[in-house]
Amino acid sequence: MRQCYRLARVALVVPCYNEANRLDTATFKSFRLPSDRLEFVFVNDGSTDATLQVIQSLPGAVVNLERNSGKAEAVRRGILAALDRNPDFVGFWDADLATPLAELPGFLGIFRDRNEIEMVFGARVRLLGRQISRNPSRHYFGRMGATLISSTLGLAVYDTQCGAKLFRASDTVRDVFSTPFLSRWIFDVEIIARFVQRWGRDRVAAALYEYPVTQWHDVKGSKVKSQDFIRALRDLWKIRRAYNARR
Repeated sequence: MRQCYRLARVALVVPCYNEANRLDTATFKSFRLPSDRLEFVFVNDGSTDATLQVIQSLPGAVVNLERNSGKAEAVRRGILAALDRNPDFVGFWDADLATPLAELPGFLGIFRDRNEIEMVFGARVRLLGRQISRNPSRHYFGRMGATLISSTLGLAVYDTQCGAKLFRASDTVRDVFSTPFLSRWIFDVEIIARFVQRWGRDRVAAALYEYPVTQWHDVKGSKVKSQDFIRALRDLWKIRRAYNARR
């Protein structure tokens, strides 16, 4: 049975596009895991502001994409660079820290408690005792989208779009991220579809854990707009065709 190291090495990718005025540099500089080693891998996605200079001043590695390629490609390139650093766990986290970094130990706790888990995805569930603050229209669009996504994947996923995800580092993760995604808008769904393609639906259902975060809040300046829901629907159709996700 696989064991989690007490002192695990965690590589966390942070995709950044024109984030110079939004990055909480103080938090990125001060945050530490209580019993694990954390390294950030910042990806500058062809920003036109001072993002590159800001992330170069932060602790961690920097991947610089000269042209803006979109979040999906920034995350993909960042994950591959992070895997080259030989971590035990690798993942990605939204630069705006809508999910606070303080949630990260909870993700790692799931891996420690359950050896069969290969992926932990944050989920924004409004439960008593949790502080989840979402724009109402985006929330309702999200719930409609989640229903369609569940139907496409054949998995009872609640929230694929929360920007906080962690994986056990493995050759399969490298393979999943080895080629560009079809989707620029819902590549998180495509990640699951690729795992289903490699492992089968039953194994993915047993290996994927959705972790209800205790805090999440909308941050001003989000690059996701309500009209992007239509683009996401088109991308979902592409994913369904490409991966035969219902088979």
